[in-house]
Formats: sequence, C-alpha cells, structure tokens
Amino acid sequence: MADVNLTATVRSEFGKGAARRLRREERVPAVIYGHGAEPQHVTLPSYDLMMALKSSNVLINLDVDGKKQLVIPKDVQREAIRGFLVHIDLLIVKKGEKVSVEIPIHVEGELAPGQHVLEHGLNALPVEAEATHIPESVTVSVEGLAAGDSVAAKDIKLPNGATLDTDGDTIVIQVLAAQAEEPAEDGEGDAEGDAE
Repeated sequence: MADVNLTATVRSEFGKGAARRLRREERVPAVIYGHGAEPQHVTLPSYDLMMALKSSNVLINLDVDGKKQLVIPKDVQREAIRGFLVHIDLLIVKKGEKVSVEIPIHVEGELAPGQHVLEHGLNALPVEAEATHIPESVTVSVEGLAAGDSVAAKDIKLPNGATLDTDGDTIVIQVLAAQAEEPAEDGEGDAEGDAE
C-alpha cells in the first residue's frame, strides 16, 4: 500500500467563491474528521493529491501546521467532465485500527470455450483491514467458468489481515451466455415485396 506525505494549510474561507479561488491557486478544499475530533477544514496541493490518489486507499501522512496526522481518503469529488479534484474528505486513522474500505478487483484467467459475457456485480470488494496494511487489490480467477457460473464474495481469497465487509453471498462476477442479435423482422421484407 502506498504511503504519501502531504502538507495541508488550514482553511478559513468557505463557500463556492472561496473554493473556486483555491482551485485557481491549484489547491483542493478538504475536511479532516474522525476519532471524535472536530472536523478540520484544510486545503491540499492539487497536483500532489491527484498523484497520491492514483493508488487506491492511499495512506497519507498529513502535516497540518506542524501537527502530523495519518489519514485515508473517504470521499473524493471530481468535476464531472474534466475530472479535476473538487473536494476530498479525509478520515483520521491510527496504526492498528481497523477501517472499512473498498479494494479493486482484478480478474484473470480464460473462460470456458463458447460465447460468454462477463458481468461484474462489484468492481471493488468491501473489506475491513488494518489502517496501515490495506490491501491494494484482490485477484479473482475466472479460469474455465462457463455460462451460469458465478463467483460470490465468500469465494474470494482475501489477503492476510483483511475480512469481508459485505454479505458473503453477494455475487461479484457472473458469466452469462452471449445473446445473438435478433434477425430483422419478416414483416419489413413483405411490405417491400407488396409495394413492388
């Protein structure tokens, strides 16, 4: 799991206008919360934050006015069209503490011969893991699966220290038979023949 150092600046201005000014200055508004502490409003350097968020469930060592805090991203808001960062919520965590996160699912293997479609019920698996040892991802094998087969959450081998944080019977991946395209309706050809 990635470990990143960022420096935050305490924010005193609020509202849309202030947020726009911050983004023009290449800063992202953020809120730090957790462990019963009052929410703290800060700004973070947008480029450094964007690079940090390339790793899922990144652990951030945050320096806020000389005070160190360990945080993980909990809610990231992006602009819908261009995708730049608009706002982020950061959850304070402590070493040894368990946190609920979603880890990406990677699929590997070849399906059984035939026309099949792989349908993802989940793209990320909800797990509970120690805050400083959050798994980067889980791998699911679909080797030899055929239409009608599926993989449930309880069938996935989790990394050491991680436990499932969803119903074990939740379908993560299922294999469907590919649908053949429907032929053109016969009525259309008849209408043309009648016209001639």
